[in-house]
Amino acid sequence: MSINLHSPAVELRESRLKTITGYNGDAAHLLSNTDTPNRERTFTQCGSCSADQVMNLLTQIQDAAVVEHGPAGCAGDIPVRNGVFRKGNRGMGYPVHNVQYINTNLNEQDTIYGGEAKLEAAIREAKLRFDPKAIFVTTTCVSAIIGDDVPGICDALEEELEIPVIATVCEGFRTNIWATGFDSANHSILRRIVKPAKEKKPDLINVISFEHKFLYESVFNQLGLRTNHIVPLSTIKQLERISEAAATVQYCESLGGYLAAGLEEHFGVPEVKAPAPFGLKASDELLREIGRIFHKEEEVEKVIISERAKIADELERLRSKLTGKTVYIAAGGPLAYNIIALVKDLGMEVLGTSIWHHDQKSDNDHEKLNFLKFDVENYGNFPLGVCNKQAFEVTNAIHKYKPDIAITRHISTVWAAKLGIPSMFAGNNPTEMLYDGLIRFGQAIDDVISNPAYIKNVAKHSKLPYKSWWFKQDTYSFLGGDQNV
Repeated sequence: MSINLHSPAVELRESRLKTITGYNGDAAHLLSNTDTPNRERTFTQCGSCSADQVMNLLTQIQDAAVVEHGPAGCAGDIPVRNGVFRKGNRGMGYPVHNVQYINTNLNEQDTIYGGEAKLEAAIREAKLRFDPKAIFVTTTCVSAIIGDDVPGICDALEEELEIPVIATVCEGFRTNIWATGFDSANHSILRRIVKPAKEKKPDLINVISFEHKFLYESVFNQLGLRTNHIVPLSTIKQLERISEAAATVQYCESLGGYLAAGLEEHFGVPEVKAPAPFGLKASDELLREIGRIFHKEEEVEKVIISERAKIADELERLRSKLTGKTVYIAAGGPLAYNIIALVKDLGMEVLGTSIWHHDQKSDNDHEKLNFLKFDVENYGNFPLGVCNKQAFEVTNAIHKYKPDIAITRHISTVWAAKLGIPSMFAGNNPTEMLYDGLIRFGQAIDDVISNPAYIKNVAKHSKLPYKSWWFKQDTYSFLGGDQNV
């Protein structure tokens, strides 16, 4: 699939990947129907803005500044971003400092007369205040509606300030898919920051991650590979040189698929085409593909044998306790499919899933990057619903299935807890990756299921906002369009 780096705006997931947010059926049906139409809801309880995901990445670059051209309300999540940034720097031993961010504070008068003067002033202030190596200028719904020429202003000020001033087109109403924000941020990085490689480094591998944790380090050290973790906590200079790596690996297609595909198409850095390393089979496949790329096939086989041997006894113990236990999974598409592999390796039964969105294609459009296909082929069919983070649907499903545990991400575990269902949150730092990660994940599940007293007490003293009539309804009764199967 061709990635167009000439335009400041990324092609939306709805058209590029045929992404859907409404579906009710099973995995095999969705897999075999690669042009499934989206089913819109007649009622929506909540939603997410793609611009949030832009901020999740661009504000975490060490020496860049972000100017958000919008009203002050769009800055509401910046304290959270700042906390994540400071914590990340502290954890890595880097100097702890705040994000470098300015909001142009558009008001009612600006919506009439325009906000271009405010934007020019804010960009100059960002240069004066932070002395950044680059400035990313992000759009919002308001700046798009009033028609300010953000790309034109950026181009004009870049010559004056003598650093990259990069228009990142990401206003929330452009897309229904919040993950498009990752693509918008990575599009700007690919388009204006990454430079052609002066020399290739045959032992260097890019790792696209959320929180800059060295999750692959245990096996990469054994293979003699050096890791370059991107994008959070990177510097502009580091991002300029990611084209020098011999390959790119990522563990979340929503986060890293676009960046990995762009590096391959425009800079000749191949993406590791294998399922993310969640569970035994996927970990084997990923390492073997890395071994093929780096000509370390024999070393990889030794690592696989060694890593499997390390966990064999504890895995057997966990399987003896968890086999037959039931789980409901509510998470983003790639991670939810990865969790299925994990719980299946532990002997558990998947009663159902709530997926926030489903991409019917991938940016590299390679079958080995199709995690849903990997699950169905290796672990069998399972019920699948796509629900766009709708808490009322997730709560209805958990109430209906009454699993032994609910595993969620990007939505609170409180809904399961109020139903008296043990629950676990899968966070941004996926410590459940690779062989030892499977053990950590299984131990966490075992601990949650084995200690339900607190959750039962929470349920006893909690009241859900949903009435009894809703729990009697079909989970996806508010989905319009054709009925999926």
